[in-house]
Amino acid sequence: MKEIITTGKTVELAIEEACQQMNVSREKVEFEIIDLPKKALFGLKTYPAKVRVFVKEEDKEAIAVEYVTSILKAMGVQDFTAEANKDGDNLNITLKGDDLGFVIGRRGETIDAIQYLASLAINRIDGDYMRITIDSGNFREKREKTLESLAKRLARNVVKTGRSVTLEPMNPYERRIIHATVSTVEGATSSSIGEEPNRRVVISSTNPVKKYNNYKGKKKPYNKGGYRPNGRRPQGEGRGNAEGQEKKPYVFRNKEDGENRRRAPRQNNEFRERKFEERNESNAAPRTEVPRSTPPREAEDKPLYAKIDLE
Repeated sequence: MKEIITTGKTVELAIEEACQQMNVSREKVEFEIIDLPKKALFGLKTYPAKVRVFVKEEDKEAIAVEYVTSILKAMGVQDFTAEANKDGDNLNITLKGDDLGFVIGRRGETIDAIQYLASLAINRIDGDYMRITIDSGNFREKREKTLESLAKRLARNVVKTGRSVTLEPMNPYERRIIHATVSTVEGATSSSIGEEPNRRVVISSTNPVKKYNNYKGKKKPYNKGGYRPNGRRPQGEGRGNAEGQEKKPYVFRNKEDGENRRRAPRQNNEFRERKFEERNESNAAPRTEVPRSTPPREAEDKPLYAKIDLE
């Protein structure tokens, strides 16, 4: 409770001075007179009035219910009731009535907006901060169970795959549910990124999967199977044929017509063919040599080994 003690020539002047200092209207304050104004002997000295002025405590519960009711009536809702229940610094307002589905909105967006506006309006009043929660049709409990189930399933998947998952934007209340649930899953952790109202929760693993090189910009690994067009293995490649069977030629399938076509033989050059034929003819012809019956003249006067070498 806010209070102040002021003085003035009269009680009313002292109360007005207190209202100006507290910046409140006269209707919102109460006062208590401490001393009335009086005069001393023979009227030579006067004593001013002294009062204690304090602000009336406003019923935030009633103001919050009235504010929420005015919003719903402006939205066109007719038959409904709003019940307030205070639990410490928390004020829970429960809406009851028919056809309140549109008040909740998609994933609770509408009822969260009403709750945010009510919180701003109530906490502008002097006093302690009050947290307001608005519920309708037990929506909060159902939403909490859905978020817990979602958080557990995503956390287990993140631990299994090692890949992080980013959720959709959520309000602080729903993000707290996600963080609390993820903390119960071993090997998973969570954090929040971004700014309001697009702040999101990121669930990640404490042991992420290592990224392997994809050989980009490097030498490709050795292909043991050889060249494979379109990633297919030609017929007869890889595994050897069985014993006693003729080895089949490599056959590739054409994508356009779907028929098999054989590899065309390499065309030989005419010059190479002619040289090959001449070489075969020269090798096939018998070699004729005329034996020498007499030694050459330059070897007549030389010893026998010299004649043999010359021949």
